[in-house]
Amino acid sequence: MASNVESMEASSPPVSTRPRDVTHNVVAPRRHPGRWLAIAVLAILVLQIGQAISTNPNFHWDVYLKYLFAPQVVRGVGWTLLLTVIAMAVAIVVAGLLVIMRDSDNPVLRGLAYSWVWFFRGTPIYTQLLFWGLFAVLFPNLSIAIPFGPEVISVETKYIVTPAIAAILGLGFNESAYLTEIFRAGFNSIDRGQAEAAQALGMKPPKIWWRILMPQAMRVIIPPTGNEAIGMLKMTSLVLAIPFTLDLTFATNAISNRLYLPIPLLLVAGTWYLAITSLLMVGQHFLERHFGKGVSVHPARAE
Repeated sequence: MASNVESMEASSPPVSTRPRDVTHNVVAPRRHPGRWLAIAVLAILVLQIGQAISTNPNFHWDVYLKYLFAPQVVRGVGWTLLLTVIAMAVAIVVAGLLVIMRDSDNPVLRGLAYSWVWFFRGTPIYTQLLFWGLFAVLFPNLSIAIPFGPEVISVETKYIVTPAIAAILGLGFNESAYLTEIFRAGFNSIDRGQAEAAQALGMKPPKIWWRILMPQAMRVIIPPTGNEAIGMLKMTSLVLAIPFTLDLTFATNAISNRLYLPIPLLLVAGTWYLAITSLLMVGQHFLERHFGKGVSVHPARAE
């Protein structure tokens, strides 16, 4: 019997211990010949344009490199940044007050805020800057007087409304009209029930604004305000109308008028504006990410 079992085991085929091979369906990626063709065409165009610009003697690249970091240009960059920061600060403060006035129960305050926005949005910024530049001519003296009585204080306007002050007021007041609408849109995007719920919990109005309304409104306010700040930076080039003689555009124009070479100095000004704008865009990105915590949802990456 044992011999029969041994003979059967010897005659039976051996059992494989290796795992059975499983056939997998491999999905071939879709080919995009049009993309590669477009990349090739764009690369050729970029190389040709770059070669045409870099080898063109009419651009005077030696003059561009010479004055890119010239002291008067760098000083103009500093004044341009200072004008932008101060004018935006003035605009933000005025816009905040106008938002409060627009939401006030007082019809006089509402009408005054509406008239402010209507006037500064409806007239060109260049005209407004011309007015501020001529303010000392229109009103030679600023005085405080008793009605139908003698003057108490009288000061010459040129000592108060200097070109720098005129530039800041012109840029700031014009920008405040646009920021007012941006701020109103941000606060109106919040459900009114949240403020009512906070009041029901006993929170005071300043704390409601600071802890509940402001963080949510900033998500809506930051992107357009960042764009307005970038626009303000470039709008400082119009302060020539006052005239303000310390900004970047005036500095490059003065050099180009002396050399009779406007193109390389325009490139110098454009390079600095582009560099500062890029930094502002980076700062705007981080602000948006900070105030957008808990809201932005990024889709999971495919493994």
